[in-house]
Amino acid sequence: MHVPFVDLKVQYNEIKMELQSVVGKVLERGVFVGGEEVEEFEEEFARYCGVRFAVGVGSGTEAIHLALLACGVGSGNEVITVPNTFISTTEAITLAGAKPLFVDIDPESYTVDTAQIEGVITERTKAIIPVHLYGQPADMGPILEVAERYHLKVIEDAAQAHGAEYKGRRVGSFGDAACFSFYPSKNLGAYGDGGAVVTNDEEIAQRVRMLRNHGSREKYSHEIEGVNSRLDVLQAAILRVKLRYLEHWNQKRRERASLYDALLEDTEGVIRPRVREGITHVYHLYVIRTKARDLLREHLGNNGISTGVHYPVPLHLQPAYGYLGIGEGVYPVTERVSKEILSLPMYPELKDEEVKEVAGEIKGFLD
Repeated sequence: MHVPFVDLKVQYNEIKMELQSVVGKVLERGVFVGGEEVEEFEEEFARYCGVRFAVGVGSGTEAIHLALLACGVGSGNEVITVPNTFISTTEAITLAGAKPLFVDIDPESYTVDTAQIEGVITERTKAIIPVHLYGQPADMGPILEVAERYHLKVIEDAAQAHGAEYKGRRVGSFGDAACFSFYPSKNLGAYGDGGAVVTNDEEIAQRVRMLRNHGSREKYSHEIEGVNSRLDVLQAAILRVKLRYLEHWNQKRRERASLYDALLEDTEGVIRPRVREGITHVYHLYVIRTKARDLLREHLGNNGISTGVHYPVPLHLQPAYGYLGIGEGVYPVTERVSKEILSLPMYPELKDEEVKEVAGEIKGFLD
């Protein structure tokens, strides 16, 4: 049996007629940048997240970049985040002119260790970017308390957590702003790049709208310098269709995760995902840990099972951040986890027999 890591085609086939209909309407209207389709998606996504505003942009990376700028982060500032995330989080920080400050992760949730945040704050620290990793929210309560005490902006990186909840509220509704990616493999994915900034702050929303469109509210009138980072109409139309299915798809992911949990419960040497109390996980990824990660991954691949590693090299050890001068051993939890994590096949249409096949191969290899 071949088990893909993710299969976007099967999802497309399930909603093919709806997608073809809305794409056809966009093509017939001939409006491809801006307009009603984008505005309607922004309103619907804001309502879904439980916030006042959503602003569509060109990618998840640009969402973080523009949110930082809109929150006043710039040259000489520092922004706190974790080294166990995709480089887009820190790219956005440096694109804004600021410097990333890392905090190690909690060994169970793999999100930021909130007890360590206060210890890295300096007079130059301007913001915190908690990453809601793999579909599990960071522990927002302590983060917001520290941010309030030190007058820091909080910008949620929710690129992997569409629909996840923390104590009954959806991620994206806690910080000054939050950033989503609509990369095709995300829980809510477009058929190309796309992203959004969501916020309850009208001034931040308006500034992001200007920044995404060359610093302009009106054509040929540029109040500030911005960029070209707009969510295009075709992607907005596709996302409007898919947003209606997101809760159902997230529930299917949780069901797949529960089956993995049950099948791997007594497997020697495997640490399954641990979900904190009061959290609704949306399992963008189902990530296990094992000291035999590389051998297990090779075994699964040899038996037709595709896996991933998110992420094999922590950001502080990437060549791109050599200038920070951070050596091995500074963030021990992140470094240990990076050698043990393995992402198993996970998508809503994954069949029970495929989950059983994956779990069976893992048990057979490790037990």
